[in-house]
Amino acid sequence: MILVTGATGTIGRYLVRALAETEAPFRALVRDARKGKELGCEFVVGDFDEPASMVSALRGVDRLLLNSGGALPVAGQQPMVRQQAGVIDAARAAGVSWVVKVSAWQPGSDSKLSVRAHWEIERYLKASGLRWASLQPTGYMQNFFTGEGGYTHSGALSGPYGAGRVAYIDAYDVATCAAVLLTGPLGVGETYALTGPEALTHEEIAAKLNIPFRDLTRQVAAEGLRAQGLPGWFVDGLLQLYAEMAAGSMSEVTTAVRDLTGRAPRTFDEFLANR
Repeated sequence: MILVTGATGTIGRYLVRALAETEAPFRALVRDARKGKELGCEFVVGDFDEPASMVSALRGVDRLLLNSGGALPVAGQQPMVRQQAGVIDAARAAGVSWVVKVSAWQPGSDSKLSVRAHWEIERYLKASGLRWASLQPTGYMQNFFTGEGGYTHSGALSGPYGAGRVAYIDAYDVATCAAVLLTGPLGVGETYALTGPEALTHEEIAAKLNIPFRDLTRQVAAEGLRAQGLPGWFVDGLLQLYAEMAAGSMSEVTTAVRDLTGRAPRTFDEFLANR
């Protein structure tokens, strides 16, 4: 039995559909029963912050997709670390033997808050004694429409991006890779850096979205972020992320999606056509 956490999220919804096309038994973890019913599959209500609910959710499970959204850190601490470490402990106690973790690009770096959190969780998972694999995607194409991470605001793509290229990936491709690992024998102890098939500048992406591109200075970007009420230390972390993107740290294109699924990942144009 597979347990899909984050089942109603960007990746989880695609993964539920992919698993439904296989013969593998699975259930989805949701916090809201109404949203669980909308998925159209077996589901269980639970919450990473409620250990008893996770004990129930993991009963009879031998394979786990470990995925959750990153909540805004509090006082410099990312709650995702505590939450996912607790789920790893519960999974080990429940007899789960195989965990596929949705991580982030270059998790060994400690310069970015969200990436550092994933790095800490991966380290904990590797020390747990459970069999594991890690999926490390770049930024999601979907973020340009959800607005998460400050991508599009007021009808424009704005940020201190410079001319740096990023190999954004469609969450659909992350889900298909997860489905392969959860239903097959591949990948034990392996890390997969997942990217789209092309690295684009944000100016090129803005053109595809038919919106203006505004390349902001670091100072202007910082002022805008602080105006949103974000704490200074968090703004500094985001600015570091922007700087690394502008420097091309996420421009590498890998073959991991094709290696796992046997097909090329979606281009940005294909992503737009399938929205």
